[in-house]
Amino acid sequence: MEIRELTCIRCPIGCHITVEMENGEVKSITGNSCPRGEEYASSEVTHPERTVTSLVRLKGGERPVVSVKTDGNVPKEKMMDVVKALKDIELDAPVRIGDVACEDIAGCGVRVVVTSNVG
Repeated sequence: MEIRELTCIRCPIGCHITVEMENGEVKSITGNSCPRGEEYASSEVTHPERTVTSLVRLKGGERPVVSVKTDGNVPKEKMMDVVKALKDIELDAPVRIGDVACEDIAGCGVRVVVTSNVG
């Protein structure tokens, strides 16, 4: 039996969660104070995902870069592929919050969107 200790990040409470696993399968989850904690713990130990935030180059803007983020979660094992692909993106100013910088970053099926306005 494998035991994983996690701190939930789904809300500010930060519950200390214990997950018991056997042969890669979740057997029990304890310590969460809400259903979101159970969902987080199960996902984190079986298929962890993250939102990726970064900067991309911006041509002709008030600043040389603009902040971006994925509009969905990326499998944790693909995060470096996403970061490498972001290095090749260059946008033309002006950009607005929500503009799509990339439709399908690194084949993950998620878009990258602009998170600030830059003229």
